[in-house]
Amino acid sequence: MSWLDWIRGRNNPSTTDAGAPERWLVLDVETTGLDPARAHLLAIAALAVRVDWSRRTLTLLPGDSLAMTICPEKTSEKSNVLIHGIGVASQRAGMEPAAAMQAFREWIGDAKLVAYHASFDRTLLGRYARQYLGSDFPNEWLDIAHLCTVAYPDIKARALDDWLGHFSIECVARHEATADVMAECDLLQRIWPRVARECGSWRAVSKYASQHNWFAGR
Repeated sequence: MSWLDWIRGRNNPSTTDAGAPERWLVLDVETTGLDPARAHLLAIAALAVRVDWSRRTLTLLPGDSLAMTICPEKTSEKSNVLIHGIGVASQRAGMEPAAAMQAFREWIGDAKLVAYHASFDRTLLGRYARQYLGSDFPNEWLDIAHLCTVAYPDIKARALDDWLGHFSIECVARHEATADVMAECDLLQRIWPRVARECGSWRAVSKYASQHNWFAGR
């Protein structure tokens, strides 16, 4: 079975009905550097959540998940490998970028994309999509960091580790994409009661998160 066939076999529920629960994907990437305009993509991990606005609930869907390693054009420096733990041999055994981007696009469908410091993931994945697919992903994005800032304005936390520490969330292996996604999902669940109390739709959540600059500047 090919990588593409394996990923296509994942549960990919339709979200075309207006009244149907929404499919959000919490995702994380690992890269060879910190500049999303230049770094090479090494790994993508994502886990789906179902948002039912009629009940204001958010439910994790472990059976609807993705994890893949991508072969970079240039392998990581040793210092970088020590951060994400993806060795040179594993990098070279990863999927070709074009195949990975095609598989990722088919798997995400029209889902909403959610990440911590989402601008990094969005910029890097958009760059890869344009390079290998000819166009960016049209999906809408949401930043968990912004939601945290607005939902808990009195907490002086900025980095993901700060928020994980505040909520006593344990991450099995920081900077490992799958482990980071699980920790981010846990964080999203912790702040969800406050988000759901204020919001009743994706548009409302996006508007809610957009207040982060005001709260961050207080």
